[in-house]
Amino acid sequence: GGGGGAGGGLGDRAEVQSTLRSLSSKVEDLSTCNDLIAKHGSALQRSLSELEGLRGGAADPTDKIRQVNERATLFRITSNAMINACRDFLSLAQSHSRRWHKALQYERDQRVRLEETLEQLAKQHNHLERAFRGATVLPATTPTTAQHKGVSPGKGDLSDEDDENEFFDAMEDAPEFITVPADPKYHKRSGSNVSGISSEMGMDDSSLDEQHLATNSESSQSKELVPHRKRRSRIPDKPNYSLNLWSIMKNCIGKELSKIPMPVNFNEPLSMLQRLSEDLEYSELLDRAAKCESALEQLCYVAAFTVSSYSTTVHRTGKPFNPLLGETFELDRLAERGYRSLCEQVSHHPPAAAHHVESERGWTLRQEIALASKFRGKYLSIMPLGTIHCSFAKSGNHYTWKKVTTTVHNIIVGKLWIDQSGEIDVVNHKTGDRCHLKFAPYSYFSRDVARKVTGVVMDAAGKAHFVLSGTWDEKMEFSRVMQSSRGENGTEGKHKTVYQTLRARELWRRHPLPEGADNMYFFSELALTLNEEEEGVAPTDSRARPDQRLMEQGRWDEANAEKQRLEEKQRSVRRKRESEAVRAVEEGEERALPVESPAETLLTNSEEGPTGTALKSPHVDNYKAMWFERCKDPVTQEETHIYKGGYWEAKAKEPQDWSSCPDIF
Repeated sequence: GGGGGAGGGLGDRAEVQSTLRSLSSKVEDLSTCNDLIAKHGSALQRSLSELEGLRGGAADPTDKIRQVNERATLFRITSNAMINACRDFLSLAQSHSRRWHKALQYERDQRVRLEETLEQLAKQHNHLERAFRGATVLPATTPTTAQHKGVSPGKGDLSDEDDENEFFDAMEDAPEFITVPADPKYHKRSGSNVSGISSEMGMDDSSLDEQHLATNSESSQSKELVPHRKRRSRIPDKPNYSLNLWSIMKNCIGKELSKIPMPVNFNEPLSMLQRLSEDLEYSELLDRAAKCESALEQLCYVAAFTVSSYSTTVHRTGKPFNPLLGETFELDRLAERGYRSLCEQVSHHPPAAAHHVESERGWTLRQEIALASKFRGKYLSIMPLGTIHCSFAKSGNHYTWKKVTTTVHNIIVGKLWIDQSGEIDVVNHKTGDRCHLKFAPYSYFSRDVARKVTGVVMDAAGKAHFVLSGTWDEKMEFSRVMQSSRGENGTEGKHKTVYQTLRARELWRRHPLPEGADNMYFFSELALTLNEEEEGVAPTDSRARPDQRLMEQGRWDEANAEKQRLEEKQRSVRRKRESEAVRAVEEGEERALPVESPAETLLTNSEEGPTGTALKSPHVDNYKAMWFERCKDPVTQEETHIYKGGYWEAKAKEPQDWSSCPDIF
């Protein structure tokens, strides 16, 4: 088989070489014809000039006319040869182009078939193993076991179709708009004088540049301030442990990922709460946004901030620890960056975390994110559900947006890689301005730069003011729109908008990773400090989580044992709480049970209960978060958790008062 493959490869190479030789010889023919045409053409021109000189003279022009005819005939023959050589070259190029396209398509089809076969094989193996276990060990409780695992019989096959809709393989959408440089006259005039530009902007291109430079230098000065404390810049290198991937993966097909007990070998030594706090890596963008006089320019910075939160994910293929219910994480950077942040795990199935950030520099950020994830053999889709809010005290502007879908590719075969895809709207609820951002999915055939993000900032009337472009792993730029017009028909009869823009300005650029990051889970400077031990944090803080700490130290076997202990402890507490809630309901006690959020209604499945019994969802559970309160969001009307206060006050007390914190570790 290998020899045949090698022979095929040599044959393909020989065919390519032969084709290139044929095309080269045709190009030489074209070059020769071109030289002959030039030679005979100039000779014909000379003869015509001489004939012109004879007109009116006494000499007999017959010889000259014959000479002109001969040279004209030679020129015509050479021109015909050139036309034929061009036709031959074009025909040869077209035929080979078709053949190569067909070969490329064949290779692609083969790859897709291989992936589908692998996925099918994984499913069949899984079904066979389940059937074998059911037949030999638990013949009487097979149906219960299926429910116990959180998968109804046959669901693995049926739900395939649903997930295919969430992933767009090799989709190459034409861009919805084109940008071209604006007329030079716009560069010389103030923005407020140009017709079609909101007078609110009131600055020309150069002043915008000056302001941008000023904010940049300010942010660099803030970095030079002496930090409150020296943060660590290294963690122990990741050990090189091998793992039988197949033994884990074959049991994951078709399941909700958060319900699979995963060894720490797949993890990175941070919890999901810490990963959520990493959204603040580029908080200086919000600091700059808070200083903007113009709401539209402020929206550009907020949009850049939404993109910047993905920059840390490009190499981060490790799974963060799923937080325990009631786990918290504080990030106090008041001294260095002017903000402090608190996260709490407010729901376990589905995993949902509430996050609240207050900044002394004029902004507040809050979010509740629930994660839905599906593993389908060749890729894993992670869909964050929930809305992110950012408000600015000075202007009263309140922005909301959602997160895009993250896809982890090559789960079974090949090197893992991550892509972000989807579209989001960043909306200013006070003014009606919005920025529509599009994260282009990776496409095998795309001519575009990978990880591309484009966006347009529009006012409430739908008029474009800025165009954003860049990549989610590198940088974002913005250009002011001076004029827009409908272009020609694009694909499928859609009209592309053509924006005339001023020169692009940089909004954001990713910081380089620390030295040796490839051995430290590709953590950024901020990520390296997140799990650093700190005094005075709550006993429920992720830094105190023992399995995560052991993993960071490279003691993975101990970490796996500790992880199982913690998860079992959490399950027993939950069972106790649920039985108390059921008893309270049966006794008719008037207890306010929390209303399920849309995410929970959508995602919660049958869940593992004690020794094989299945607890049906929705759960009767009276769990209430410690620092966040469930209520209806005043802006989006969604059920969500909003910070109710008390955490920083409890921390500031002498002595500290953590008496109300649950014992989760």
